[in-house]
Amino acid sequence: MDAHMEESLKLYKDRGFGSRSGFGEHPALLVVDMTNGFTDPASPMGCDLSSQIEAIQSLLREFRVQGRPVFYTTNLYDPDDPGGQLFAAKIPALKVLEPGSKAVEVDERIKPQPGEPVLEKRVPSPFVGTDFEERLKRLGVDTVLITGVSASACVRASGIDAMSRGYRAVIVRDGVGDRAPGRCESNLFDFDAKFGDVLSLKDALGYLESLGPIG
Repeated sequence: MDAHMEESLKLYKDRGFGSRSGFGEHPALLVVDMTNGFTDPASPMGCDLSSQIEAIQSLLREFRVQGRPVFYTTNLYDPDDPGGQLFAAKIPALKVLEPGSKAVEVDERIKPQPGEPVLEKRVPSPFVGTDFEERLKRLGVDTVLITGVSASACVRASGIDAMSRGYRAVIVRDGVGDRAPGRCESNLFDFDAKFGDVLSLKDALGYLESLGPIG
């Protein structure tokens, strides 16, 4: 941690930021935008996310063994969606995320199993323009464990919107990436101080093991 980060951490702690939100008893896993357009380093939106994929694989195994809900998102470029238009105006490279293309398919290394929804979104948050929240309510979810990309955009938006709707939002640090590593750390620092918890893969798996299988 650099000197500026340490100074910010001390300031936040002195002023009462960064308390723990903790876990509930009914978690869901959210895998944000781990599609080929983001996991392929050759893509204009992509970077190497090999270590993040390994962490997500570990979480997927535990969630599936326990029979707990798993959700994926894919970001699509839709020229007719007002929010998507504005998003792409800021990031023209998003236009590679064409509906039906390989770029918007979930990476094969962590592909969904039957019954695991892939939510199609046009903007950073999966709570906008999808039935994500309705699904969470039907399942009685109280905690959302968040992985994926990018920490500075869609992961952060997912966590803030989850918290804003009354869910405990937990970002699993080992399962989150960003094409700019420095931005990853600063955004996770900020999220942990203000919106939800940022935990290691080890701690997240420990939490899941403490719950055990549903039923």
